[in-house]
Parts: sequence; structure tokens; C-alpha cells
Amino acid sequence: MAAIIPTDFYGTITWLGRVADRDAALESAPLTEIFAGFDGPEGEAHGGINRPACSRVASLYKRNLPIRNTRQFAVMSAEDLTQIAANMGLERLDPALLGTSLVIEGIPDFSHLPPSSRLQAEGGATLVVDMENRPCTLPARPIETSHPGFGKKFKPAAQGLRGITAWVEAEGTLRIGAKVRLFVPDQPAWAHLEQARG
Repeated sequence: MAAIIPTDFYGTITWLGRVADRDAALESAPLTEIFAGFDGPEGEAHGGINRPACSRVASLYKRNLPIRNTRQFAVMSAEDLTQIAANMGLERLDPALLGTSLVIEGIPDFSHLPPSSRLQAEGGATLVVDMENRPCTLPARPIETSHPGFGKKFKPAAQGLRGITAWVEAEGTLRIGAKVRLFVPDQPAWAHLEQARG
């Protein structure tokens, strides 16, 4: 029996981007398509099989320790992006300013997809959801440059709406306009989750 089951939730890729050099700039360069290989998005600074440990895993590892890269993609939903902009008092927020890799429209409550869910695009490229992507202060500078006075508003406005991090399970090309199907683990939530969180 399959442990990962298909759902009737489909989305559409509405935006693609790549951060070529995160030391130079966080912003993503918009693309119409990108090859998602086992190392992550082709030419992406967040790609690679391994990555340095960061604040996301601070309770496990010292900063910069090499660990498996489950953050090859930063994926957002178009709906969450619209809500973040509204929360900030902006008409629109360009996903490039956030260093986003991929924007998908049409899958509800996207930022809270169950870990280990799959997002499978037409053609077979498949991403595995690692976890919710917590908002940080890094996008403040590029946002401030484009929208003076709004940079510091991003982090509180994006709570629970920042999308997910993901890694490549099956290679393939992602394209603007391609359909994406959601698959979820056939597993109930752990009964002791609230207790573990304290």
C-alpha cells in the first residue's frame, strides 16, 4: 500500500527564480523555466547536496556544520504572497525580493503542508516538503530598497505565510504555467506533538 497518496489539490507555477550568489544579493532573478536536479535548482546558490547548518537547526548542530541540504527550494504560494503584501500595507510584493525559488497558485494553506508531502509537476519533477519556511530579517534590505519604509514590516507580516522549504526527489524541468499535484503522507499526526512542543 502506498505511503504517499495523491490528492485532488492541484496548483499552477506562476513564478520561478534563482539566487545566483547569495553573498552578493538575496534577490532572485526571474526565469521562465529551471531544471531541478538532485543538487537543487540549476545555478542556485542554495543548491547542493549539503549545506551549512543555520538557525533553522540550531538546536541540533553548530552553525556552518555541513548537513544534508533539505532547503534547495524556497517555495511560496501566490495567495500567501498576496496576504503578506496586504499585511505590510503594499499593493504587491515581488517574490524576487524574498529570494524565492518558486511560486505556486491554488493549493490552500500552503505554508502548513505536512512535512514529507510531495509537489509533483507536469513532466515528473518532484519536490519533497521539508518544513515551513520561517520568516527572517534578510529580505528587509531588498524590500526597503524597492519600498522605502516597509523593509522591517516583512518579518511580522509573513508569520505563518512564508511558504515551505523543499528538496528534489525526482529530477525534471519546472516551467511557468505547469500544473503541480500535491501528494501527502498517509500517516496521522503524532499523538504527542503538542506535548513535545511544550
